[in-house]
Amino acid sequence: MVFSQPALNAVLNGLSGVLLACGYVAIRRRKIQVHRWFMVSAFLVSCAFLVSYLIYHFRVKHVILFSGQGWIRPVYFALLLSHTILAVVIVPLILITLRRAWLEKFDKHRIIARWTLPLWFYVCVTGVIVYFMVYQIYTPKEARGGAVHGEMAIADDTR
Repeated sequence: MVFSQPALNAVLNGLSGVLLACGYVAIRRRKIQVHRWFMVSAFLVSCAFLVSYLIYHFRVKHVILFSGQGWIRPVYFALLLSHTILAVVIVPLILITLRRAWLEKFDKHRIIARWTLPLWFYVCVTGVIVYFMVYQIYTPKEARGGAVHGEMAIADDTR
């Protein structure tokens, strides 16, 4: 049995993006309680992603190299760079946005949420795209036969 923590991370990122989209639809329909549930859920799933991501990189202790060649390399690195920068920027924005909602400062919440939501959604979606590009589409030839980049057999701990 093979467990892929990068795949889990992509699922958590994707789920967070879906929850954000549902939260947006809910608030546009003036379903405030439903919106709150979706946004808090998106935050909790994003926190689970962050914990899983940090555990993975602490355990793996190496950089995963992108093996795509040609025109896709600059596309990938531009996507990765924007994703990485915005992933750092979005954390305080999310916390400020949630705090303003928690304190019922909805006018201020609405102002920052107009920036937070699309940036957070972008980070979620590009995280999934980066996963597919690194682990599924441009998998190195030597890794195709067995466990790939951070995928490990459950029994690996017995070696």
